[in-house]
Amino acid sequence: MNSKLNLRDKKKEATAYALAVAAFELALEHGMDGFIVDDVVQKAGYSRRTFANYFSCKEEAVAAYFIGIIAVQEKENNPLAALPSDATPLDALYNLLKLQFTSEFLHKLRQFVSLANQYPSLEPYILNVFRHLQITAQETLEQFTRGRYADGYTHLLVGAVYGAFVPILDGRLNVMLPGEQQSGDSGAMPFQQYLNSMFAYLRNGF
Repeated sequence: MNSKLNLRDKKKEATAYALAVAAFELALEHGMDGFIVDDVVQKAGYSRRTFANYFSCKEEAVAAYFIGIIAVQEKENNPLAALPSDATPLDALYNLLKLQFTSEFLHKLRQFVSLANQYPSLEPYILNVFRHLQITAQETLEQFTRGRYADGYTHLLVGAVYGAFVPILDGRLNVMLPGEQQSGDSGAMPFQQYLNSMFAYLRNGF
């Protein structure tokens, strides 16, 4: 009985993700005003009724693309597995960030932020994506610390670190994502250097 339930759940996840991928690809190709839900279901190979079982609107489907990736990362990777015995909460968070913010994920997330800047209807949904990232980080740190730190400590760390990623993605900070090439004298800081300097500030108490 449980195996059937698991298979059914996997099928539901696959359907939702296929619709989300189609919605995100259409958003990149045509902008949010350039497609409708019927285009999403046609591209993904499902019915409009199926779409309605998972999403209330196309914006929610676009955001679900990233939430799906976060869920897969959480299932497939354990950021605590390779930590030494003297590791700190910052070490655990650093490992998690390296697993979450892959080159592909960062580039697509920047595209999503760019879309949200053009289409305000996406803004609440991009906040939801960041919320999912932070919840995953919070749960990871709570698993790591096991009550050894004050309640607000891990929340403070997660808020500081994930807040530092927003200006990278919306272009307010001149940081090159992995795989990007330095253009002329742009003075852009490589992503890894930014990540290391950010954690150095945290380790040294700002």
